[in-house]
Amino acid sequence: MAKRLFDIVFSIIGLILFSPLFLLFAVLIKIEDGGSVFYRGERVGLEGKRFWVFKFRSMVTDAEQLGVSSTSNSDSRITQCGSLLRKYKLDELPQLINVLRGEMSLVGPRPQVAWAVALYSEKEQELLNVLPGMTDYASIRFRNEGEILRASTDPDQDYLEKIAPEKIRLGLEYVQNPSLCVDLKIIVATIWAMLGGVPDADSSVEKTRKREAV
Repeated sequence: MAKRLFDIVFSIIGLILFSPLFLLFAVLIKIEDGGSVFYRGERVGLEGKRFWVFKFRSMVTDAEQLGVSSTSNSDSRITQCGSLLRKYKLDELPQLINVLRGEMSLVGPRPQVAWAVALYSEKEQELLNVLPGMTDYASIRFRNEGEILRASTDPDQDYLEKIAPEKIRLGLEYVQNPSLCVDLKIIVATIWAMLGGVPDADSSVEKTRKREAV
């Protein structure tokens, strides 16, 4: 209940504080190609329930029909405005709506598409025991995911081999050691990483993880 109250309060505060950015991004996206401002993608959430995740649209209209789920920085489907949004993870801000609706939390394992969840082992399915989040340990560790996949000829397969195992491990680590203190530190580390303070953010999160694991 404390975590849910935390999510409600801070998602409302976030939506109010970032409302000018929402308006600015909406105008920029519309000006670029006239398409929809938001992207809605189906994801798997708590206890395997499906929901629609909100993002600022950073790719061309109908991008899902034109390519794979995983996206590299060199993906031709990314728009000019979208490239900037993705660089600073600003395309994720509308997920505050998902948090307010109770479909996501501010902190938790990132929500996955159905085909990726279908590959989970019995142990990995523990990730579905908590609400998916806007950020977590893995979000900070793999903040440059698009760059890792840049030269890939099969982004989905390379994601499964190079990124997914560690993401899942970090997600399970969070599920097994949850606390509001950890959530706050991950949020601070995420903001710091977005502002360019990557080394300190990684160090802070790593220290938190080690303390919680003891």
